[in-house]
Amino acid sequence: MPLIAISVCRKIEDYKQSILHVGGDVRLVDASMGVDEALAGVQGLLLTGGDDVAPSRYGESAHATVVEAEAGRDEFEIGLIAGARARSLPIFAICRGIQVLNVAGGGTLEQDIPSNVHGALPHSLPAPPHESYELAHEVWLDKDTLLTRLMRERLSDADSCEVNSRHHQAVKDLAAGLRVSATAPDGVIEAIEDPDVPFCLGVQWHPENFWRTGEFRPLFEGFLEAAQRVKK
Repeated sequence: MPLIAISVCRKIEDYKQSILHVGGDVRLVDASMGVDEALAGVQGLLLTGGDDVAPSRYGESAHATVVEAEAGRDEFEIGLIAGARARSLPIFAICRGIQVLNVAGGGTLEQDIPSNVHGALPHSLPAPPHESYELAHEVWLDKDTLLTRLMRERLSDADSCEVNSRHHQAVKDLAAGLRVSATAPDGVIEAIEDPDVPFCLGVQWHPENFWRTGEFRPLFEGFLEAAQRVKK
């Protein structure tokens, strides 16, 4: 059973259940730990949602809407990414996670979509109070990507799917070595990946919210399959 390190966030339960329901085991990790301690013996890294990456991390001053994450979280998660890459661990990065993944590689972020993206779709719908999650918009998947391969059966030969959305920031300038694998119709980047490794995927929506109904189960299954190939 692959052991997956999951970065702690305020709404952790759906991330845990998404891993447990595809046959993984979970270690919760946070900034109170060292990177070596957090990654010791794990076979994969899952980066979760949360507040904003400090704009100083990518050389910008903060927009008025920025709410920076808990003290130490940026540094810790950037360290986790470096440690996971050095160990050739699969990385699955969700919402804030995709943003940290891009910044860790030298990329930048769109600090506020409503202010800066002309004609932007609603990307910041509030989470419903119960188990259903409202779909906000389509994402268009690029061909010949890990994301499309994983979602092929669910897409039924289409090149788009509907996603939920709770973010006001997104990837702007892409980090070296990464490629875009999905965009929203307004041009906002919704998924990125590293084509040079077996599994390094970031998505801007929240697939973990659908662990009960399985719409995005293939993403977690692919992540766990990659983790199973990592030597303990």
